[in-house]
Amino acid sequence: MDPRVEDHAEVIVDHSVDVESDDEVVIRGDPISEDLVVAVARLCGERGANVTTMLQTDRIGAAYKRAIDIEDVSLSEVSLAMVEKADVYIGIRADTNTHESGDINPEKNAAIAQANEPVREAYLDKRWVGTQYPAPGNAQDAELSTEAYESFVWGAVNKDWAAVREHQQQLVDILDPAEEVRIVSGDTTDIRLSIAGNPTQNDYAERNLPGGEVFTAPVPDSVEGEVLFDKPLMAQGREVRDVRLVFEDGEVTEYDAGKNEDVLAAVLDTDAGARRLGELGIGMNRDIDRFTYNMLFDEKMGDTVHMALGRAYEDTVGEDNEQNESAVHMDMIVDMSEDSRIEVDGEVIQRDGRFRFEEGF
Repeated sequence: MDPRVEDHAEVIVDHSVDVESDDEVVIRGDPISEDLVVAVARLCGERGANVTTMLQTDRIGAAYKRAIDIEDVSLSEVSLAMVEKADVYIGIRADTNTHESGDINPEKNAAIAQANEPVREAYLDKRWVGTQYPAPGNAQDAELSTEAYESFVWGAVNKDWAAVREHQQQLVDILDPAEEVRIVSGDTTDIRLSIAGNPTQNDYAERNLPGGEVFTAPVPDSVEGEVLFDKPLMAQGREVRDVRLVFEDGEVTEYDAGKNEDVLAAVLDTDAGARRLGELGIGMNRDIDRFTYNMLFDEKMGDTVHMALGRAYEDTVGEDNEQNESAVHMDMIVDMSEDSRIEVDGEVIQRDGRFRFEEGF
């Protein structure tokens, strides 16, 4: 087995979810990620945990979604019961074809996500981590050979996460006491939002692996302005490009997209919370040095900011503030490397991707 796979497994088991004796651990992956599933299962066994594995391919999930009528979509009670009984949930992504669901009606995808929101809520209450195995389908999206993509993934994953935590804490210390953030990029993005009273989280690979971002939640009704997400994203198996959103009193009042606008429309119509922002994140992992059409990596990329429509994470919402609720959480990215700045309470803390605590600011 590639020693980088074993290193990846150790980060998952010992750092991200800290598996202990008698833990009930659910591992979900694709058969193509079997080496990593095997390595994780072995480490869990050495620590005295119980393991349940689920292996599912792109084709299986897409076939089910195509076949079911939207009127028959409902909560999977078995999936919910399993997650509720677990102590630890480990999700390992690996794709043979990232567009396998691309021909499924966006409204049906939104309905399935909404019906199974209790499952998502249940695993977010556990010790959980989502990570990536370097599969050929993901390598193709990144326009890399499988070998080059392996080096990219493990370079971003197998890191000194304690050092990452220390570096990122400098930004946490700026944002945590702040009230207002303004994001400006060229002539296309100028958006203000309040984060007053909402905690800022330091992502050093405890839940998402790789880590490498600092994130919080906007106060839902505070978002004002216009933003162009100039990096594309994959949603429901389709590429969505050049998403433009206009916010008034926290809600999306205008929107368009250069490609697959119907997917964006379906997301926005999922529920009331889908028209509000649930996250503001700032990427800080400079080992992620290229765009790969994989949000797990792309949102952590240095010199970027991302915002998510929909659900706010509970640990980013202060006791006296409202948590935005939604069945969706869709991240979108703004390139901040040129003609861009982040202001916090009127002071510029990042300019063209460099922070005030870094050389070159």
